Amino acid sequence: MGEGFFRDRKGQVAIELAPEESVVLQGLIKQLLALLDELPGGDPGLAELGISENTAPPEDAVLARLFPDGYQEDDPAATEFRRYTESSLRDGKREAAQTMLKALTDEGGKIVLDEQEGRAWLRAINDLRLALGTRLEITEESYERFEELDWSDPKFGMFAAYDWLTMLQDSLVRAMW
Repeated sequence: MGEGFFRDRKGQVAIELAPEESVVLQGLIKQLLALLDELPGGDPGLAELGISENTAPPEDAVLARLFPDGYQEDDPAATEFRRYTESSLRDGKREAAQTMLKALTDEGGKIVLDEQEGRAWLRAINDLRLALGTRLEITEESYERFEELDWSDPKFGMFAAYDWLTMLQDSLVRAMW
């Protein structure tokens, strides 16, 4: 088993991942990337400029959580905000996830990240937590639900992955700051 936690290495951070830990992270990142690749329809010319014709919040709960309205009380402002920002936000999330995916191998092992890569990993891990948390409907009472779950429950693995990602994120934050 890998050490599973990040360590500070003089301006860099390092983690030792077991093969199964690395494979789980790869699978989660690939699922996130597939979700992020589902682009809203519209004029490809506008999309190249980073402008979206689709200004409605995403119907998928995870995408709605990853791309929330910029203005809760002002629908016209929220529409314009989404039109001009969602494309670049999506690109940034995709880039962070790809940075993380590039560092992972099926064999696991030691991964050393510079500050920029560490920040990308933080963003990607956060997006993974938001996605899983949304699917699991995580609340403050969720740990009580998790403790009551039987190992055979299909949600057990997802709760365990969410909990592990939380520890991983905390470890990376502590190592970087």
